[in-house]
Amino acid sequence: MEHCGLIRTGYVLERKHPRVNRLVESPAAAVSPDAGLSPKELAAKYGLAVSNARPPLREYTRQLWARRHFITAFATARLTAMYTTARLGQAWQVMTPLLNAAVYYLIFGILLGTSRGTPNFIPYLCTGIFVFTFTQSAVLSGTRSIADNLGLIRALYFPRACLPIAFTVIQLQQLVFSMGVLGAIVLLTGVPFTVNWFLILPALLLQSVFNAGLAMTMARIGSKATDTAQLMPFILRTWMYVSGVFYNLSVFTAHAPHWVARILNCNPALIYIELMRHALIDTVTSASLPPHVWPLAAFWAVFAGIAGYVFFWKAEEEYGRG
Repeated sequence: MEHCGLIRTGYVLERKHPRVNRLVESPAAAVSPDAGLSPKELAAKYGLAVSNARPPLREYTRQLWARRHFITAFATARLTAMYTTARLGQAWQVMTPLLNAAVYYLIFGILLGTSRGTPNFIPYLCTGIFVFTFTQSAVLSGTRSIADNLGLIRALYFPRACLPIAFTVIQLQQLVFSMGVLGAIVLLTGVPFTVNWFLILPALLLQSVFNAGLAMTMARIGSKATDTAQLMPFILRTWMYVSGVFYNLSVFTAHAPHWVARILNCNPALIYIELMRHALIDTVTSASLPPHVWPLAAFWAVFAGIAGYVFFWKAEEEYGRG
């Protein structure tokens, strides 16, 4: 037998000498049936899909909801491990905002005298610090949530939005601990318990949605521009100073141009702080709140939540790539 076909390799065995064999290309097998097909056409022909492809938004939301238990478990585990090396452990969840409140009371309440004209200044100040710290910590941790968890992202597949949402849940859990201390401060300073305290729940829910949306926005930005994490503390500190955390903002805007006061009153941080003060402190009446405060609180929560979620989802395929 002179020729023996080798089908898989596209070669035939040609015998020229009893002891010498050589391979020559078979013209019939040289042209592949897939020649000329684009990668997209090849993938469609063989039923291949892009690895770690971004699913449609509805499917992505379904996957995210299916991992809600992972989000809460991850958040609880990280919160527990956060203070394991500290001697006082979980007590720092309450001591940190209290120490901040003491420092700011010394500077703004005593040295600068911003407490003048503000009844119940201590609970007023503590409420502002506790509420703003919730937003501040959620944004900072969200900014680093992708860059600091590349090992987990590259090892497992899950909707990446789980990470900034989980870090927001961590900050919410810390705030819940702090709210117990804040309630005690309010009562110890002589402020009575009123039915307005039940407004804490809707205000906290709206702020949590707002924080999660902001955390997802900053998570995408921080995953690409890692220097953002170094810049954010300065931006957040500036935001804190214009949000009425240490003083009654209406006193400073009383003689300001109308458009300036209007812009400052639409500040979402100020809105959530004022809602919490109105819920806890009886001297913060509805008349002293920014105009349309509840519609604005709902607007910022819906806008930041949806916009941040879609903005983060659009870059789902890029997270964890070198």
